[in-house]
Amino acid sequence: MISDLLAILALTLFCFAFWQQRRQSELAKQAISRRCQQLDIQLLSTAFVGHRFKHKNGRFGWHTVYQFEFSSLGDDYYQGELTMIGFRAVGFDIPPYRM
Repeated sequence: MISDLLAILALTLFCFAFWQQRRQSELAKQAISRRCQQLDIQLLSTAFVGHRFKHKNGRFGWHTVYQFEFSSLGDDYYQGELTMIGFRAVGFDIPPYRM
């Protein structure tokens, strides 16, 4: 009986975490799309990179990183990164590109 209850609880927590990850991914794609429109660049693809505990600047904190590819002139491509904490985009890392 207790083991069944724990199994149900574990399954519920797993489903909740999966649902929250999907929600965060959709919000990340929207943020990346908006940024590309603001910069007048073409978004090619987005991908989930992973969760990290240490920021690039050395501070500690749980965050999620998404990578995206974009093109500025149509015959080139560059890779940028979006860092999210929870459901909030906290930083873009976009390399210099041709205009």
